[in-house]
Amino acid sequence: MAEIGMLDTEAADFRERLDALLAWDSVSDTAVNDTVNHIIARIRSEGDAALLEFTNRFDGWQAATAADLEIPQDRLELAWNAVPAEQQQALEHAAARIRSYAERQKIGAWEYAEADGSLLGQQVTPLDRVGLYVPGGKAAYPSSVLMNAIPAKVAGVAELIMVVPTPGGEVNELVFAAAYVSGVNRVFAIGGAQAVAALAYGTEIIPPVDKVVGPGNIYVATAKRAVFGQVGIDMVAGPSEILIICDGRTDPRWVAMDLFSQAEHDEDAQSILLCPDAGFIERVAAAIDELLPGMERRDIIAAALKDRGILIRVADLDEAAEIANHIAPEHLELSMDDPREYARKIRHAGAIFMGRYTSEPLGDYCAGPNHVLPTSRTARFSSPLGVYDFQKRTSLIMASGDGADTLGRTASILARGEGLTAHARSAEYRLKL
Repeated sequence: MAEIGMLDTEAADFRERLDALLAWDSVSDTAVNDTVNHIIARIRSEGDAALLEFTNRFDGWQAATAADLEIPQDRLELAWNAVPAEQQQALEHAAARIRSYAERQKIGAWEYAEADGSLLGQQVTPLDRVGLYVPGGKAAYPSSVLMNAIPAKVAGVAELIMVVPTPGGEVNELVFAAAYVSGVNRVFAIGGAQAVAALAYGTEIIPPVDKVVGPGNIYVATAKRAVFGQVGIDMVAGPSEILIICDGRTDPRWVAMDLFSQAEHDEDAQSILLCPDAGFIERVAAAIDELLPGMERRDIIAAALKDRGILIRVADLDEAAEIANHIAPEHLELSMDDPREYARKIRHAGAIFMGRYTSEPLGDYCAGPNHVLPTSRTARFSSPLGVYDFQKRTSLIMASGDGADTLGRTASILARGEGLTAHARSAEYRLKL
C-alpha cells in the first residue's frame, strides 16, 4: 500500500499542515557553501589547471590537457547520426514546436516622438554569450538542452556554450544529439561548481559568459547563487512540483499517473491533488495502490508521495483556486470541463495544463512552452524561462532643444531638492534663457 496523506480544508489546522508540507529549505549548508567557495576561488586564480584537477577528481576520468575537455562539433554530428531515427524525429518535432513558441516571445524595439521633437523608446539586444549547464551521465536530460538552448538562439545569442559532466567518461548520445539540433556552439565535458565558476569567470579555454542557465545538483545551484552578480542566472530551482485540480470526473488512474510523473523525479518532489469529491479522492488513492507496483521508479515515487504528497478535499472548485494561488505551483493541471474559463481564477502558477487530455509531460518535452519553471512558491513573483531572459532592454532618450528646456527645468528643481547640484547645472546649461 502506498502512503500518501489526506487532508480536508475544514480541518482546524489545515493551513498550518499545508504550509508545513510546502516548506522547502533550499539554502545550502555550511559545508556545501565552503566547498563551492573554495572551488570558485581556485578556478578564478588558477583557471584551466584547477578545472582539470576538479574534473579528474570528481568525474573520475583523466583529461591530460584542458583541450581534452572540449567536445568537437563533429562529435555532436556523430551522435546525431547515431541515435535511432525515431529519436531524431522526436527531437526535431520537439525542437520545432519549442522554436515556434519562442519566436512569438521575442520582444520588439519601439520608439515614439513627442510634440516638441523629443524621442523616447526602447532598443532590444541579445546577450552576447550564454552558458548552459546540463546534468550528465545516466541522469542526462536532452529535453533540458532543447528548452534552454533554443530560446537563447531565437533571442539571437551569438555564442552558446554547453557544459555537461561525463562521470567515468560516460556520455549520453541523445544529449549530444539535442545539442546538435539546437545549434549549441561549443560543448565542454565538465560539471559541478567548477563548471559554473569557469563559465562565470572564464579560464584559458572557456570564455566568460553573460548568463548561466540550466539545472543541476545542490553544488551547481549553490555555485549559481554565488556567481550571481558577476553573471546573470535563470533561477535556483527547488524540487519538481505538480498540483492537480480535478472536478472528480476524470479517470482516477490518469490522475494517479500524473501525480507519479513528478514524484518520480526524486524523493523531494511534490504531488498534490485538490478535489471537492471525497469519493473520487478515495478512487485516486486506490489507483495509486494499483499502479505503483508496476513503476520502474516506484521506490522514489513512494518516498515522494509519503513525505511531500497530499490528497486534499476542498469545499468547491472556487476554494481550490484560492488554495492553488497560495501554493503557486510549478505545474498546475486543470482536469475539468471548462479549464480555459477556470484558468482566469489562477494568478500564480509556472504553467497551466488545461483539460483532461493535457498531461504535464507534454509540457516537459514537446508542447512548445518552456519547461524551466519557477518552483517553491516562486511563481508568485517569477516566470518561465523564455526568449526575454536572453534579451536586454536599453532605454532610448533624445531630447530636442525645446524638450531639453521643458525637461531641464523639472530636472533642475528635483536635483536641487536632492542636493545634487551638478545634476541640476548639467540640465540648466541647456535651458533657453
